[in-house]
Parts: sequence; C-alpha cells; structure tokens
Amino acid sequence: MEEIIAYIFDILSQLGYAGIALGLMVEVIPSEIVLSYGGFLVSTGDIHFAGALLAGIAGGTLAQLFLYWLGAYGGRPVLDKYGKYLLIQKKHLDASEKWFEKYGTGVIFTARFIPVIRHAISIPAGIAKMPLPIFTVYTIAAMVPWTVLFLLLGMELGDHWRDIKEYAKPFILPIIVIALGSGLLYFVYKKRIS
Repeated sequence: MEEIIAYIFDILSQLGYAGIALGLMVEVIPSEIVLSYGGFLVSTGDIHFAGALLAGIAGGTLAQLFLYWLGAYGGRPVLDKYGKYLLIQKKHLDASEKWFEKYGTGVIFTARFIPVIRHAISIPAGIAKMPLPIFTVYTIAAMVPWTVLFLLLGMELGDHWRDIKEYAKPFILPIIVIALGSGLLYFVYKKRIS
C-alpha cells in the first residue's frame, strides 16, 4: 500500500500545482496529507506558496461542488446505492444531514473543520438545493484557512511531512472547538431572527 501512495505522490509532485488540486479533488488521500505534501514542495522550492494556495482552494472547492451536484441531481437514493464507490459511508451522510437540518446553510463553513462531517456536508446542501453561489462562498471561505494551515505545517515539517497527522493534533482541536462554537453562535442567531 505504501508503494501505491508513494507512486501517487510522485505523480502529484510531477504535476505541481495541478497535482495538489487533483489530489484534493479525488479525495482518496486526506486533504491534510495532500496539503502538507504541497507545503513540503514549497519548502524545496519546487512550487510557490501562492500557487499552492490557489491550487488547494480550487481543488478542495471543486471536490465539494461535485458532491453538491451529486446531492442536487442524484439525491439520497443514488448516494445510498453508489456512495460507497466514492468513499462516502451511510453514517457520514446521516450525520451530515442532521447537521445541515439542525444548523442550516451556515454549517457549510463550520462543518469543513469537523472530521467525518466535513466531506459529506456538501451532499445535504445539494439535496436541499442550497443556492449555489452561497454554497461556493462558504466553501471557499473555509478552504482558505484549512489550506494555509496545512501548507505552512508541511513547509515546517519539510522531509517529515508524512508525520502531519501527529504534528497537526495540537492545531486541530482548537479549530474544531472554534468551528463548533461558531456553529452554535450561528444557530442561536438564526433562532433569534426567525
């Protein structure tokens, strides 16, 4: 398995910016690993930070637009049947639908920082026919800090970019707490104005 992953990263490095975007669009490898590898490539001088940032935002956003489209045009029955081929588990769909129903459109931003929920939240947004421009703005707004964080961590780790999961733990917990707190504030705000 490690040989396959090494081969994938070799291809991504040859593709440069397009490799980062493609790695995030396919979502076979977690985004934090792809982005930290991008940070490593920045640290070696193979690519520039600004280009890696744009590639990360574009790739992550396009992946979520695809999932939104699946929700909007395929609906839950199609996803229940074929989601496993896209690495989308039923339990992740269930959890993201509950979040979307409970918190509304604002959850699109905050859920991007919550493990399990972050990848599947686009599907209920599509099913609910959330306005595409609002969905896209929230998605990009969440992709910016996520991409910056993991590019910077990858740059700092250098050759040890593979250790990103362990190294990122102290950063992820505060991000999750802030995201949950923001989601709660948004929920309270929505309740007050309705």
